[in-house]
Parts: sequence; C-alpha cells; structure tokens
Amino acid sequence: MAKSDKTVFFCKECGYESAKWLGQCPGCREVGTFVEEPTGPRNKIVRRSLLNSMPVVINEVTANDEERIGTGFSELDRVLGGGVVPGGLILVGGDPGIGKSTLLLQVCRNMSGVGKKILYISGEESLKQIKLRANRMGEFSDNLSLLAETSLDAIEAVVMETKPDVVVIDSIQTIFREDISSAPGSVSQVRESTNTLMQMAKGNTIPVFIVGHVTKEGVVAGPRVLEHMVDTVLYFEGDRHAAYRILRGVKNRFGSTNEIGVFEMRENGLHQVLNPSEFMLEGRPTDASGSVVSCLMEGTRPILVEVQALINHTAFGMPRRTSVGTDYNRVNLLMAVIEKRIGIQMGDYDAYVNVAGGMKINEPAMDLALVMALISSYKNRAIDSGTLVFGEVGLSGEVRAVSQAEQRVMEAKKLGFKRCILPKVSMKSMKKIDGIEVVGVSNIREAGEILA
Repeated sequence: MAKSDKTVFFCKECGYESAKWLGQCPGCREVGTFVEEPTGPRNKIVRRSLLNSMPVVINEVTANDEERIGTGFSELDRVLGGGVVPGGLILVGGDPGIGKSTLLLQVCRNMSGVGKKILYISGEESLKQIKLRANRMGEFSDNLSLLAETSLDAIEAVVMETKPDVVVIDSIQTIFREDISSAPGSVSQVRESTNTLMQMAKGNTIPVFIVGHVTKEGVVAGPRVLEHMVDTVLYFEGDRHAAYRILRGVKNRFGSTNEIGVFEMRENGLHQVLNPSEFMLEGRPTDASGSVVSCLMEGTRPILVEVQALINHTAFGMPRRTSVGTDYNRVNLLMAVIEKRIGIQMGDYDAYVNVAGGMKINEPAMDLALVMALISSYKNRAIDSGTLVFGEVGLSGEVRAVSQAEQRVMEAKKLGFKRCILPKVSMKSMKKIDGIEVVGVSNIREAGEILA
C-alpha cells in the first residue's frame, strides 16, 4: 500500500506550522485556531547565481518614483497613494454583497478604456454572469479579457502567454494548486496561491488585484500571513443596504493608511463621492434636539458628520445604553463625566447614540459633540443648525486640543456653517478665519452653558 500523505497543523490566524495539534498558537497566542491539513510536495529550491545574491551599497541603488497607473477613480487613487504601482499585490476585502467585484470590474473598465490590457479572472462566476453585471455599467473596451478558472497553474500559464498590464483575481479563496491535496480556501491553498501570485506580480511587474472574503469578525478569511504577503490591504466598509460605501486602507507599502474613499452604490455601479461632508449631511433636521454636527479627519480630508443622541426616562430598573457608529464604552464614559462635572443625573435615563449615515468613528475629536448632543436631548433644547462642534473630553471634564483644527473650521465655513465650538487651546495655533464665529471652550461646563 502507498504510504499516506503527511499531515501537519496550521494556525488559521497567522499560518504557524506545527507537526502536532496545539491548544494555543505559539506565534499569535490565539486559542483553538489549529487545523489539520495534508501537505503536498515541496517545490525544489533553485540555487540562484552568486551574482544576484551579492549585497549592494545603498548609495548605488537607483530608486526613481514608480510610474503609477490611474484607476479612473480619484477616490481609489487617493487610498492607494496616487494610483497602482506596477508589480504591486493589492488585497480587497469586504462583506458579501458590499461591492468588491463591482468596484474592480469598473476599475477594469476605466483602465481598459485608456489602452491598458486587463485580464479579469473569476473563480466564482461564469462569463455570462460577469457579462450581465457589466451590461449595467455601460460599454467596455476590447482590451478587457475574461477568464473563468480556478486552477492556479492554468491561470499562471494564461498570464505568461497574454502578458496583461493588470490582473484581477476574484477570489483567492476559490483558487487552488493541484499539487496540494487540501481543499480550496484552506490555509495551505491560500498561502501557496498568494505566494505564487506575488512572485508572478514582482517578476513581471504586473499589478494584481486579489478579492478576499471576510469572516464574521470582519477580517479577511484565511491565515493572517495573507495580509503580510501582499503590498496593500483595502477594506470595503458600510452596510450593503445603505447607499454609500467607504474604502479604507489598513496596509499600504506605497502610501498612507489614513486616507479613505467614499462611494455611492447606484443601479449602474459605484460612483465616487467627491464631497463626503455634503453627502453625509443630506436630510439633516434643523430644529431637533440631540442633533450636533462634528468634524473628523480621515487622513488629510475633513469630513462632517451628524451625531444624534436621544435621552429618555427609563421604564425598567436598569437603563439601556445603545450606540451605533461609535464606541459603546466611550458613550458610558462621557455620560459619567457629565454626571460628575456638571451635575446632570442620567442614571435613570436610557441613552441612544447614533452617527447618521452609518459611519464608524473612533476619533476622540467627536467627544465634545457627543456631550453636546446628550445635554441637548436631556434639556430638549436644539442646537443651532449652523453650529459645528469638535474637541476631545478628558475625565475631569476639560476639553483638550485636537489636530488640524484650522482645516476643520475651514471645511465648516465652506459648507455654510456660521459658528464653530472648539477647544480653547486649539485657538492659539489657528489663524483668524473671516466669515465664521469661533468659540473656544475649556471644559464641558462652558459648552453646556451655550444650551442654557
């Protein structure tokens, strides 16, 4: 009888390999993440010439700025750091139905329209299914070629023969190597497939987009080593039932990870939102209590959002606290600061906090807006709709400085706001801005007196 294939154990989080099962991974310290998988034959290591392995003095290395390839979406180019770098490996993740395939198909349409040769490889959909989705987007150039294939060896052969300018893989969980006996989507298959695609991209300077499914925790499915191998990791965020989507970079070797791109889902595909502040504030109530507009910074871009709070006397023994779009514990902390420093007792009141539009915000600059919204709803007094509020709140009730205060005030002025409430300490580094009233506060008591 032939000897059975050897099996090893892999950690699903970091890809750590072990000959036996372990309860806790020595690499990432996660518990219960080891899975058993058969191993395939290892590729033979090819000995490279000594000339290619010699070290080079850093001053002798010529490093010119790479010519980036535009995607046709300024929002996507912003997140990528200015465009696609030749030879880059880009991983795009997101919830099912969020628009990953739609976005990449539109990118293929834009890039093929300017003469780039594009190869779109799908392991989940047939060619007719891709064509049906493409018909809703408009006309496509003949420079775009489609391939329905899941075998990595066949994909590599087609890429080497056609030599496209850009390759899209949808998705990495469906691609498999024939010399590995485990199922597609397993740790071994994802790791080896990504490694092959990385060598293909770097060796031929072909940018490769990879679509990755996400788990219920919101991270890309498969081993964590997948994110370490690629050059750029992009996440598509937002409720698939809502109109807008946010593209956020969590890793980028060729640019910043602080920028975001905002898109709107329509019948004919995704459309970029060039002014997210105006888009987020559409339909905002003008004379409702508990509604405050704040400004957050996403990289170099200020974005205005509406913070809503509803305070209502509880009908139960323990009040309910709910937050959507911001940290639940942060809301409880700010309510405790309000009780201690101002004397407003909220222990018998339910509190519901929402960031309108579905954005998820963790920036401390929204603290003062949350406090103002909670006090406004408690007193049932509306804040003027032309007022913008931002600032970080400490445990003693002080309002601390935030970064880029001047850019936030300029964005508020551009959108027609008449007054801005901000930390008093931030006013020292600001230039005088005409056309908008700037009010500095040093603690939440001063901010609460504005509503008195």
